[in-house]
Amino acid sequence: MPQPADLIISNARVLTQDLLLPRAAAVAVRGTRIVGVGSVEDCAEFKGPATRMVDAQQCTLLPGFIDSHLHLLSGAIGLGHAQLQEAGSAADVQRLLREHDHAHAGQPGLRGLGLRYNIISQRAQLDAVAADRPLLVTAYDGHTAWANTCALQQAGILNGGEPTGPNSVIVRDAAGVATGELREAGAMEPVRKLFPDPSTARQRQLVQHAVQLLNAAGVTSVHNMDGDLEQMQLYQAMEQAHEMSLRVYVPYHVTPAATLEMLAEAAEMQSVRGAFVRGGAAKFFMDGVLESYTALLVTPYADALHTRGDALFSLDHFIRMAGACDRMGLQVAVHCCGDGAVRRALDGFAEMRRLNGPRDSRHRIEHIELIAPSDLQRFRKLDVIASMQTAHCPPDMLANDVWPARAGHDRWPLSFAWRAVRTCGAHFVNGSDWSVASFNPMLGLDAGLNRMPWAPGQPNDHLTLYQLLPGYTRDAAWAEFKEHEKGRVCSGLLADLVLLDADLEQTAPELVKNVRPVMTVVDGRIVHGAG
Repeated sequence: MPQPADLIISNARVLTQDLLLPRAAAVAVRGTRIVGVGSVEDCAEFKGPATRMVDAQQCTLLPGFIDSHLHLLSGAIGLGHAQLQEAGSAADVQRLLREHDHAHAGQPGLRGLGLRYNIISQRAQLDAVAADRPLLVTAYDGHTAWANTCALQQAGILNGGEPTGPNSVIVRDAAGVATGELREAGAMEPVRKLFPDPSTARQRQLVQHAVQLLNAAGVTSVHNMDGDLEQMQLYQAMEQAHEMSLRVYVPYHVTPAATLEMLAEAAEMQSVRGAFVRGGAAKFFMDGVLESYTALLVTPYADALHTRGDALFSLDHFIRMAGACDRMGLQVAVHCCGDGAVRRALDGFAEMRRLNGPRDSRHRIEHIELIAPSDLQRFRKLDVIASMQTAHCPPDMLANDVWPARAGHDRWPLSFAWRAVRTCGAHFVNGSDWSVASFNPMLGLDAGLNRMPWAPGQPNDHLTLYQLLPGYTRDAAWAEFKEHEKGRVCSGLLADLVLLDADLEQTAPELVKNVRPVMTVVDGRIVHGAG
């Protein structure tokens, strides 16, 4: 008789993501590891007097979801701001801001996030909510914000002042007065400084809440796509206090102002190898987003022929800094929305490989909202991971989204081209980019399964369930060098699991978004559901 298990989940439809045993009916867990996978009878051998038994009732059991692109701390802090995702008009924005302000009386300033483009057009619309204190609302993607007059005055940019960083714009009217629209971090930073960061204790509370929400969505690991040593130390403190039930891979954010000497912080983070918190990567932002004309394109924007956007790093600058990270053994991830940014990052990776020599680097490009046809095959040739977010794609031309017009009809065939990227042989992983989009993996699956062409004759880039699930599990674990530890339901691997409330394979694609986790297991411990 084997040593008894602590937990047995039986009568399940287990999609193991293990190519050697794709399906099973039961899983046994002892301590932090999976010790048995197979039939109900196989795992019954692990039952002891203290074993907890869970009847899955023929519902799907999966490896815990791995979100390959998420911003944990900023997303958690954003939970304390007014939520504007559902606002469809300026009046809706004003109402939601007032409701939040009433519920949080006494704040010296007011912040909102999640706003869609083309809703706020002038600062007077925000002055109507708060004229005597700073007010700042941020677009859902975090790359554009709108401020009221008071905030612009206090920041010293209402009638003058230049952006403090590259590829950033303070939008002004014909008289040179700021309209309130601020594009990219360099333009937003003077206003952001008016709003002090929450205390460390408050940040910790908000992260704890975010982790609980992520666990409830079945997420057990995240690739945190920004970071520094201070942020990592917050997560480490939570791990040491047994408050962390989410595995967090934390990169060092290399800003355009960073020097080679500053990469010593990345090296210090690289040495952190906790069970829940670890380093080993560097994150770059090559460009912005199409919505604010700050994504770098190969040819001009369809609705703004005077610009191709811009980048935060020249090719030489990127090669110098990312090449140094590569020599340190760091994995490099690069935000690239525009096809020009994707090309520049690929050019950089090719030159880094020539200079430093090939290795198992698993470098990544994030988003890839646009790609030029000639660059598709380069992902496989350079072994670069395509980290894409299916929920970013506008679902149709009635979605009141500015993105399709920015790109233009001629670029639509290679916009959010998940199928084309996978077909060319690239490693493909999925994520949410929370708080840009919901971290609910079911919504990411829904977007990938139910994608429709934007116009007749356009290619259909939707994916199947069996193409999407590895990007949230097995392949996502590989993308962080943890394929031998997690991402599959396999004996010996970490017991990170999610049990759903339906048989996913028998659920109609249009109903997948309604499926919910009923139990999440992290490190062998039930952290959500199961009574």
